[in-house]
Amino acid sequence: MRSLTYVAANDVTLLESGTAFFPALLAAVDAARYDILFETYIWAEDKMGDEVKAALIRAAQRGVKVRVVVDWFGTGHRVANRLGEALHEGGVHYRIFNPWFRRGITRSHRKIVVVDREVAFVGGINVNDDWVCDYDPHKALPAPRWDFAVEVRGPLVAQIHREAQGQWARVGHMNIVRRLGLFREMRRQPPGLGDQPMQAAFVVRDNLRNRRTIQRAYLQALGRARRSALVANPYFAPGRKLREALAQAAGRGVDVRLLIGVGEFRLQDMVAHSYYPKLLAAGVKIYEYRKTQLHGKVAVVDEDWATVGSSNCDGLSLFVNQEANVVVRDPVFAATVRRHVERGILDGVPVALEDMRQLGWLRRTSYGLAYRLYKLAMRLFSVGYA
Repeated sequence: MRSLTYVAANDVTLLESGTAFFPALLAAVDAARYDILFETYIWAEDKMGDEVKAALIRAAQRGVKVRVVVDWFGTGHRVANRLGEALHEGGVHYRIFNPWFRRGITRSHRKIVVVDREVAFVGGINVNDDWVCDYDPHKALPAPRWDFAVEVRGPLVAQIHREAQGQWARVGHMNIVRRLGLFREMRRQPPGLGDQPMQAAFVVRDNLRNRRTIQRAYLQALGRARRSALVANPYFAPGRKLREALAQAAGRGVDVRLLIGVGEFRLQDMVAHSYYPKLLAAGVKIYEYRKTQLHGKVAVVDEDWATVGSSNCDGLSLFVNQEANVVVRDPVFAATVRRHVERGILDGVPVALEDMRQLGWLRRTSYGLAYRLYKLAMRLFSVGYA
């Protein structure tokens, strides 16, 4: 199993939800001098979407080269077209990822911004209002959506810029010769550095050269875990290897705690519930987050490993869609992530093994059927899900 390539001497700052993320993002965009690469899955037609759009247009009008990629499915056909018209009129270069599923079912679920090759933002936060449900713009949330991103400064930014620039090229029209050249260039591994703080790796998942990189990062961290592993994720439906890694870590005496978002999609909840009995029996502690929409995808293992990104722990993120995470090896950063996740766990509802055992046969059967349907769908659309 190939290890991650860490780059040292970075400054990575955790940003919790839009209240921290958008002010930092807008400040960076307004200070941009040369170029901005911007990728997102959802771009909503709301106050926050308008603010980000206006900032990017201001940057373009003062001579900054601004390039934006949005996902067609995540943003929606009509919204993506209206956004493109406004950005083009303002001087922003704009492309839509995989409209009408012309390149298969893969979606670009990544959220990446790189400004002047000096600062980058990576995480799970879309361009939308924290107080509105991201799949229903007419549904208000009871509390701000709980989500995370990181602001990165240092040598790792060059890697993030390189990947974002490659994505811009791939989404455009390229002949086979240029695509093969880009593929060879993107395969080159950047040099790793020594044991300087803060070590970080940029990890992407796609269906060509990085099919299992994000799952591999989780498996390696869980395999080395000795004391604790905390995972917060909204859509929990991992394959067999990741479920086994969680159970095996708990079996070694590791304090494994899962904080899972529920209440958005009934079928998703049923699939997640189908995993609960075996994980709980193995010693994994499970908590359901019901305070508001949990959208963050974060984890912290022991005292020095943490990840923040766009990838859910489900078949779509780990085996189908394009995703981007940052993995950090640093005790201070890991402690920061741990505090946030532990606070979320306190807001969660614990799930007891005895409660799962007392479920009626109809609910148990429905959970099992949901799991089998989901497994069949993943096997049809992906390679590696089990």
